[in-house]
Amino acid sequence: MKIIDSHIHFDQYDGRGQEQILADMEKVQVESLLTVSMDLESSIINDQLSRKDSRIKPAFGFHPEQPLPSEQEMMELLNWMQAHQHNMVAVGEIGLPFYLRQENHAIELAGYIKILDRLLAFAKEIDKPVILHAVYEDAPIVCDLLEKHDIRKAHFHWFKGDGQTIARMIRNGYRISITPDVCYEREIKDLVSLYPLELMMVETDGPWEFEGEFKGKSTHPGMIHEGVRHIASIKGLPVDQVYETLYRNTKDFYEI
Repeated sequence: MKIIDSHIHFDQYDGRGQEQILADMEKVQVESLLTVSMDLESSIINDQLSRKDSRIKPAFGFHPEQPLPSEQEMMELLNWMQAHQHNMVAVGEIGLPFYLRQENHAIELAGYIKILDRLLAFAKEIDKPVILHAVYEDAPIVCDLLEKHDIRKAHFHWFKGDGQTIARMIRNGYRISITPDVCYEREIKDLVSLYPLELMMVETDGPWEFEGEFKGKSTHPGMIHEGVRHIASIKGLPVDQVYETLYRNTKDFYEI
């Protein structure tokens, strides 16, 4: 019944929160944490954390839900990632700023597309998977860029989108990851029913907090277990089979 949290912002937990999660991992059968980065500073912290504990598997990148970096900042990030690629399991979190644009309609997408294009080209060059933040109408744009760069190892975390895009992602063999909100969100339940289990992983996106039975609780990788049980129920499969498939999917995809 081992699990891997395939997407967590571990560097955003305070010291006590990090220590608690690491102390609990064996007890709750969490083997590894795929910890994603926001920018260069976040990447450096995740790199340092991973060198202290081998269960932390770091991804480095630029999260799109923030102001665009300057050219100098972008070059510093890319140069640092180039130098630290051997400790990096993936390029991420990268993508497009859907939620930021809902708050500020004046934000133009073109600059973010250029940044994403550069990061995808870099991932292709160093042969690393990509961890993507791309939902709703942004997802087809990201699919276009992935196809442009012939990137197959693409992981769309906490994905939401239309049926046509979902079908396209399945055809291309792109992975998705499911958060504990599968326990209470109809949209995510429907996605799980449509998407092949063989292309699925699980995540928390912690420290993001959840509703339902998790309301008011600090997000912990152990919450994934309840999500796995819901995935098994939706798929109509034995829970031990679902655990093994999700675990193996993540191990194989990230080569960890």
